[in-house]
Amino acid sequence: MSFLSETLSRVKPSPTIAMTAKAAELRAAGRDVIGLSAGEPDFDTPQNIKDAAVAAIAAGKTKYTAPDGIPELKQAVCAKMKRDHGLDYTPAQVSVGTGGKQTLYNALMATLNEGDEVVIPAPYWVSYPDMVLLAGGTPVIAETSIQSNFKLTAGQLEAAITPKTKWFIFNSPSNPTGAGYSRDELKALTEVLMRHPHVWVMTDDMYEHLAYDGFEFCTPAQVEPALYDRTLTCNGVSKAYAMTGWRIGYAAGPEPLIAAMRKVQSQSTSNPCSVSQWAAVEALNGTQEFLAPNNEMFVRRRDLVVSMLNEIDGISCPVPEGAFYVYPSIAGLIGKTTPAGKVIGTDEDFATALLEEADVAVVFGAAFGLSPNFRVSYATSDAALETACSRIQAFCAALT
Repeated sequence: MSFLSETLSRVKPSPTIAMTAKAAELRAAGRDVIGLSAGEPDFDTPQNIKDAAVAAIAAGKTKYTAPDGIPELKQAVCAKMKRDHGLDYTPAQVSVGTGGKQTLYNALMATLNEGDEVVIPAPYWVSYPDMVLLAGGTPVIAETSIQSNFKLTAGQLEAAITPKTKWFIFNSPSNPTGAGYSRDELKALTEVLMRHPHVWVMTDDMYEHLAYDGFEFCTPAQVEPALYDRTLTCNGVSKAYAMTGWRIGYAAGPEPLIAAMRKVQSQSTSNPCSVSQWAAVEALNGTQEFLAPNNEMFVRRRDLVVSMLNEIDGISCPVPEGAFYVYPSIAGLIGKTTPAGKVIGTDEDFATALLEEADVAVVFGAAFGLSPNFRVSYATSDAALETACSRIQAFCAALT
């Protein structure tokens, strides 16, 4: 009999973390590896936010807090939801966790029973299906396509819903594709959800501020207010505020659900870092002036990467509306052989060979549930992106 839990056998380690670790290992061995696998901005945390953390330390705000966040941060979340989306929440409807991942996980642990289904559009963030499995549920994957710019249609959502469906997980702008749903596209999905009152909506809005070319972000409960009572709106400060290591995420939703999530968190991690919470208060309440210039840099980087990848025969790279990822197809490269003699049968083969033979780390599409593709994070310097894309071009040109 195995000592380890059977539940653990249902899940796999994060492929994005694994690829980042492999790149770091090769770099430590002296290889000039360029990492395009991590979803982490290369910008520093804004100074006002760092100053707020220092002030919190100086004031002795280093003790335990309430399990799911200090009142000041919950109030800041409420103000943000009203300011940005016109949604009214009270602090009792807000949960603060150790990163966005924990808030999602807490909600699934608090609600899923064996046999419950969760609809997840693919490509998806790698952790969604595995978190569902850990919580005892069943992921139902609804595949999109490059032809629809990786966006789920109303018909696809309708087809995926069954009497066992408990949640629909929605992410826009998307990790890994950067695809953003317009208000009309989102309205079509909410109309389907209105016909299925047993289905709750878990919306991951982590990339809301990273929106380009006039794309206007909106969230499901904002588009369809009638979904308010069965929507958990999840977000955090990691991406737009360059605070990945601070580990603060939050969610707003119906009070009974938030209370259940609090119970899970109180018996697992308890409160997020107190100093990080005070930094997040400043992030949400303080100046937002840095967002626009940061986005200008992201647009420049996006356009550089999309342009250079689309110059490659066999690769097709759509232009995303947001986040800091592109998700090119390598359908035209399947079956080809690398200079080292390895046949590219899958996108995992491609990513592995690209790392081993060209010193560029990307994440293969199968990790996100849709192949043959790979994900590039362009949240790094222009120089590194140009060099990496040149290496990808040379690697692909040498395929036979």
